[in-house]
Amino acid sequence: MANRASLGLAIVIMLVSGCGIWSALAWPLKAKLFPLVIGIPLFCLALAEAISILLAKQKSDDFRLSADQPNDVALRRTLLAAGWAIGFFLAIVLLGFQIAVPVLLFAYLRLQGKESWVFTIVFTAAVWACFYGLFDLLLHLPFPAGALFGGWSG
Repeated sequence: MANRASLGLAIVIMLVSGCGIWSALAWPLKAKLFPLVIGIPLFCLALAEAISILLAKQKSDDFRLSADQPNDVALRRTLLAAGWAIGFFLAIVLLGFQIAVPVLLFAYLRLQGKESWVFTIVFTAAVWACFYGLFDLLLHLPFPAGALFGGWSG
């Protein structure tokens, strides 16, 4: 079968997004809007990828980190990207979206992207303003405050 890792990833994405869509269907309109707007296109794109892989005539290489980089460089870059993604997830859980988005964007632009202070500050402020304006002011979507601020009481 052509490209088993890509097919496996597409199936996992379909399962996760399908579960999210199914769960969100029972929620009130304001609560289910965001997961459905993200989940339905994600499911459809993963389905299209799975069909494309299954219908491919030629066998392609299975998962490779990079074809034009040495393995150690590709592995280091992959682990670094995964670390940023995990850090973003943890920041969301601990701080909540309202704080995690600008903090992580600022840190990524400054530390990883090595952008100037002016660009980092202006871009972070602009993204936060769009995020706050869209989700809080326009759509009135409440985001939990995060575990450190009592938003995830259990």
